Amino acid sequence: MRKGKRLKQSKSIFYNLGMGLLILSLLLWLIPVITPFTSFSTKVKAGAITGSIIIAEIIFWIGALLVGKEVAAKFKGYLNPKNWRKKSEEQQHED
Repeated sequence: MRKGKRLKQSKSIFYNLGMGLLILSLLLWLIPVITPFTSFSTKVKAGAITGSIIIAEIIFWIGALLVGKEVAAKFKGYLNPKNWRKKSEEQQHED
């Protein structure tokens, strides 16, 4: 019985870590949006944008491995702007 509880607890730790990595990857996508408005040189801006996109993707896929394929697909679906309109239309039809 203890082993099952430990396994469940460790699974939740990995799940929480994975969700944290997914959120961190989302936050890293803000760097390419903000960087053009800084006073850094063009070389630094290009490096920061490229590096942040690559790191964000790597962190996203590590997080996806930790939380599972279904949760990662659902998370990515929430971020897709095409789905935003569908959700608001569904809510209007329900009211």
